[in-house]
Amino acid sequence: MSQPKQPAEPPTVTTRHSDIYRDSYANNIQVRMSVWDFFLVFGTARQESPAEVTIENFQGIYMSPQQAKALLNVLSHNLAQYEQTFGTLALEPQFGPPGGPIH
Repeated sequence: MSQPKQPAEPPTVTTRHSDIYRDSYANNIQVRMSVWDFFLVFGTARQESPAEVTIENFQGIYMSPQQAKALLNVLSHNLAQYEQTFGTLALEPQFGPPGGPIH
């Protein structure tokens, strides 16, 4: 008779920053999607004058739909904790066509 297999221990996960790692601040994020992936473009928006807003994009990240859903879950959980601690967040008015930009 063979012994039942013991469940394997989960692997040790080590994180480190690559040589090109950098921290940045984004107050503008554009999301594009296809059947294969999601593309997040991070940028900084500045209002140059009452009639002009400039958005400077600095990073684009592709991710699978599965990773996008995992990111949604992590952000939802963390935002719920944030609001529980600091109070409800109010969103500013949205600009652009309903449903976001068309690409």
